[in-house]
Amino acid sequence: MHESKPYLCLKFMGMQSKEKKIAAFDPNSYAADDTNVFGLPFNEAEAEVVLLPVPWEVTVSYGAGTAQGPDAIYEASKQVDLYYPEFPDAWKKGVFMPESPKKLLKLSTKLRAKTEEYLDLLFAGKTGKHSEKLREAVNAGCEEMITYVRNETAQRVKEGKLVGLVGGDHSTPLGYMQTLESLHGKFSVLQIDAHADLRDAYEGFQYSHASIMFNALKIKGIERLVQVGIRDFCEAEAELIKKSKGRIHTVFYSEIGFGKAEGTPFAKLIEESVSKLGQKVYISFDIDGLDPRYCPNTGTPVPGGLEFDEAVYLIRAVVKSGREIIGFDLNEVAPGQDEWDANVGARMLFHLCNLALMSKNKPAKSKK
Repeated sequence: MHESKPYLCLKFMGMQSKEKKIAAFDPNSYAADDTNVFGLPFNEAEAEVVLLPVPWEVTVSYGAGTAQGPDAIYEASKQVDLYYPEFPDAWKKGVFMPESPKKLLKLSTKLRAKTEEYLDLLFAGKTGKHSEKLREAVNAGCEEMITYVRNETAQRVKEGKLVGLVGGDHSTPLGYMQTLESLHGKFSVLQIDAHADLRDAYEGFQYSHASIMFNALKIKGIERLVQVGIRDFCEAEAELIKKSKGRIHTVFYSEIGFGKAEGTPFAKLIEESVSKLGQKVYISFDIDGLDPRYCPNTGTPVPGGLEFDEAVYLIRAVVKSGREIIGFDLNEVAPGQDEWDANVGARMLFHLCNLALMSKNKPAKSKK
């Protein structure tokens, strides 16, 4: 892990210019307590990347805990070394993560109780006016979260920031994708996930985490959705993919897993997937797209899944193709009894930040 000199505190550095902070900062040292995400010394104004924490888990349908994901990832990020071989100066661009909004977390906790009560009634077949009132309250609260995300991301994107959203459950990035349509027009979405997330109002919740891509496809600016790693889906979702006329391109994990057994190069599948994307790409990363040993505490783990390096390879392939990553999210990281899930999440987030920056800065390739 990197270390920083004890005397190097943000209170002192806050009076310095970004250039002086870079000159004074030792990226080879440990992360001081008063530094920000990844142990970096920058404030939000100085950072090119802003990570928006969204502590939300209102509609999760199995395991809980992902609302604690942003804070857990933040703490674990200080164990990540800053050197990135493909882009050695990436850390100098600056990454900043503001404090998790307590008001949003409080609302999530309140609505989660209503969700659980509603589901108990639903599964018991006791639906009626009371259950309908609970469902409407949850849907209204989710709309409030979506509006919050849309406003917060719009403000920062207009300021020229590259925004990464850190959830929370996978319902959280809808408002961000709406922002990107208003500012970029057309773009593609690359979804790394175990689930297709194409259910229409799953369990009655319009903005369920299982409905994120169904809702995203209502955004006309999304030209194509490319899904990689999908291995848990229902018949209705399979039919929606078939009837999408190519707007949804899905690489099921069986193609990857069976392909390995049959000798089909992983790189070939990835090359084909990336070719389906437009020039501007938004990456939506559900951590359960990885093999569950990397995320044992995520809400809905599914056997199989991408290796950590395979996921990084996929994102690298997007950058190497010359496409631009205009934004990204990382969701469904739920801390357990140890720091493993958060550690994996922080390291994947580090790759997302640096590769997205690479796609925009196009650093010169080092000579061999």
